[in-house]
Amino acid sequence: MTLAERMEAVERKLAEACARSGRNRADIELIAVTKYVGVQETQQVLRHGLVHMGENRWQHAADKWNAVTGSGWDNDLANSPGGQAVWHFIGSLQTNKVKDVIGKFTYIHSLDRLSLAQAIARRAEQLGIVVPCFIQVNVSGEESKHGLPAEGLIPFARELAAFRHIRPVGLMTMAPLDAEGEQSRPVFRGLRELRGELNRSAVLEEPVNGLSMGMSGDFEIAVEEGATWLRLGTVLVGKS
Repeated sequence: MTLAERMEAVERKLAEACARSGRNRADIELIAVTKYVGVQETQQVLRHGLVHMGENRWQHAADKWNAVTGSGWDNDLANSPGGQAVWHFIGSLQTNKVKDVIGKFTYIHSLDRLSLAQAIARRAEQLGIVVPCFIQVNVSGEESKHGLPAEGLIPFARELAAFRHIRPVGLMTMAPLDAEGEQSRPVFRGLRELRGELNRSAVLEEPVNGLSMGMSGDFEIAVEEGATWLRLGTVLVGKS
């Protein structure tokens, strides 16, 4: 399938999921996860109007970032339907990589510990910016997954409230890799319920609205459970 055909197929499934759940398609953003493709494919993604780009490692993203955003940016892309890319860091972020990521990636989807918050805040203060972050929660409780345990969310958010250079904008989670069909629904529903608990607690200055959940194999269920950001790789972008 071509990129245009994959985009059309995703949009069709999105429309069906929105119809089933009474959602508005305009409330859902697509992040094109480009980690499995190269520079040319990433440029095509932007030319087709997909503005939001997702990567999980800076060393794999560097060439692509430079090609569509940095010093090697092709100015012709500015006139494409997408304009300039907005980058999302969606993988686990090591504190020693913060200097490479903050200032290049607009959104961080994997904030899950105080040491990382401190490193992000220090770098953001140096750059004079505020970084929108999703708090990653390990809703499924799998030992192999990163993220806060559900019961740690509100205490962690209470600590985050003191960081002036971090703006919590939502929560992020991943369903188990071996989950099939409806098996992922309790995880996504759990994240939505945790967002409600967090906002009712009022420990943050402002309520958070974002739910970053749903990938290529489970995004329709995620939409039905309230996802506002979908992280779509092979089903949307393909694979080199």
